[in-house]
Amino acid sequence: MADTTATPTPPVTHTAAGPVAPAPPARPRNKLRAWAIRAPLLPALVFMIVVTQLPFVATLVISFFDWNSLYPDAREFAGFQNYSEILSDPDLRKSVLTTLTLTATTVIASLVLGLALALLLDRRFRGRGLVRTLLIAPFLVVPVAAALLWKHVLYNPEYGLFNGMLTWFGGDGAPQPDWVSSMPLVAVEASLIWQWTPFMMLILLAGLQSRSAEQIEAARIDGAGTWQVFRFLTLPHLRRYLELGALLGSIYVVQNFDAVFTITSGGLGTANLPYTVYQTFYQAHENGVASAAGVLVVIGSLIIATFALRVVSSLFREEVFSK
Repeated sequence: MADTTATPTPPVTHTAAGPVAPAPPARPRNKLRAWAIRAPLLPALVFMIVVTQLPFVATLVISFFDWNSLYPDAREFAGFQNYSEILSDPDLRKSVLTTLTLTATTVIASLVLGLALALLLDRRFRGRGLVRTLLIAPFLVVPVAAALLWKHVLYNPEYGLFNGMLTWFGGDGAPQPDWVSSMPLVAVEASLIWQWTPFMMLILLAGLQSRSAEQIEAARIDGAGTWQVFRFLTLPHLRRYLELGALLGSIYVVQNFDAVFTITSGGLGTANLPYTVYQTFYQAHENGVASAAGVLVVIGSLIIATFALRVVSSLFREEVFSK
């Protein structure tokens, strides 16, 4: 039986010169154009996969093996034993607690100081550009160089700046404490706060400069004071920027290795999770346990990054809707 289903044909356009045939579909051309646009990004995508994803897959595979590099022939599949060892090891649990304490203290203190500096730089005064550049400078210093600066130039008990200032103000009888030994975790936190405060300041300063000048002017006309404007207008407006700074700072500080390694070498209760992974891998030669710990660090960072991406997307949506 013949198929009586009629194939729809595009309508014919009639002009003064006669009927005009319809234009052919442009779908193949659009596909070629889309691939032509994406083609320059393919080398970068392949490079990213080779450099980041393949090593992570290899780390994930190694994390399921009992593998000591001193005995390469004795490796065997261990399943989740390495993960169980990490979660049950008191030293590793302590390093997780140290990581959380170090991250929370650094991020909160950097946010508070960054907000104060952003409020000052939001005002107009002579030399504001120079002051802004000087305040940004700590964030541009290489992390290892920043840690060495704090360890030798500031903390050193013999020739450090802190003890020198105590001598200037208190005389020769002033105490000369060993800052790293007496307060090791605070010493690491101070160096990280010094380096991350400019980052928070930049984010919050961008938020301050995106405020509605009309709303602030209207509030001042209605009799609102400086504190009321800050509490009811500025702070709610900066909420998303504060969340973004906290999440981005947490992603980087939770993975910090340079300051702990340089200032205290992981001693005196300052060993965070990245340093513990380093110790397990390079000193104990336990490739499987170190890989499992590294996988846990990556999972934690991904969880934080997910929240950070949500905050960034909400910021963009608010900017679009406000316009």
